[in-house]
Amino acid sequence: MQVLQVQLEVGPDPAEVGRARRWARSRMAGCGMGDDEPLADTLLLLISELVTNAVVHTGCPAVLRMLFGGPAVRVEVADASDRPPAPRHADGDDTNGRGLELVDGLADRWGWQREGSGKQIWCEIDCAGEGSAGTLGGPAEEIAEKCDQVREPRVYL
Repeated sequence: MQVLQVQLEVGPDPAEVGRARRWARSRMAGCGMGDDEPLADTLLLLISELVTNAVVHTGCPAVLRMLFGGPAVRVEVADASDRPPAPRHADGDDTNGRGLELVDGLADRWGWQREGSGKQIWCEIDCAGEGSAGTLGGPAEEIAEKCDQVREPRVYL
């Protein structure tokens, strides 16, 4: 099984969230995933939440990774902060504090782990089968095969 991993360096600026979404949309399109697919919308929302958390709550640069292949699409955001993620519960009128609740509700799995002197927060969405957040019309391995990317990590600045 081949896995395609692409990654983007993200600066510690909230404006970078939009750039990360545009970059992710173009990578998904390159893999044959259309904008109108529910999985694409879900992935973009997850990416927005994880990148926002990284740049707003840590003030550090981050690295966004997307991995295609196997039974799930995986999104990872690594940053240099060693503080673990702190899920919060937002009250009705609060304008923030729902990010990890959204990730928990939309992803099939999520978690975090230490990475070097920082951490990585990740989430996965199953690509086929009952109860998945979205389907691609086939396994993620087929998506990886469609990609015109070289099957090794690439960094986009």
